[in-house]
Amino acid sequence: MNSKSLNLIEEVITSFGMWDSLEIAQDSIYLEFSDVELGNPKYNDSLNLSFRFSDKSFIVFFYNNIWDAEFLANFDFKNHFINEDFVLKVEKIKFLDFEYLNTFFYNYAKDKVLSLDGEFDIHNIRNDFFVLLETEELAIAVGGNEMDFFFNDLKLDDDSLKELSNQWILYFLKYRLKRNIIMKDPMCEHNTLI
Repeated sequence: MNSKSLNLIEEVITSFGMWDSLEIAQDSIYLEFSDVELGNPKYNDSLNLSFRFSDKSFIVFFYNNIWDAEFLANFDFKNHFINEDFVLKVEKIKFLDFEYLNTFFYNYAKDKVLSLDGEFDIHNIRNDFFVLLETEELAIAVGGNEMDFFFNDLKLDDDSLKELSNQWILYFLKYRLKRNIIMKDPMCEHNTLI
């Protein structure tokens, strides 16, 4: 995916998105988010977006209080496996942002690294892709050399992501029009969008 698509994913999750689940199975890491601003709620049963990282994948948890990351107690180190469901509000999400990563080292007292790559170093990430996610309780850095996105069961590319985003905007505009809510276009302050 290109950087424009990654920026779009940041936008559709940050507004109302909730981080719902984490699954680590050997060298694959899955993150699932709900209530993302993609698709049309009338026609899509759920508005879920999933990330998959693989090929030398890693995940690092940053936290101040061990109770904020208590689900890590369920991690099976022998089989490198965890499957946890929870609901955490996404405060901020960024792709490939080393400056934002550096804030985690100062804002959080503790970190926990989970990776099958023995040479992995969070201070020297050599993976092709990574995402940084911050909630009220904790922050994570997740990455790998392969990154895929899924909306419900559909694997996303740049074009399908754009189409789903357009569906959401049309739904949103029709919703506002039905309720007679007048919106101003921030680019043209005196003209309404509808």
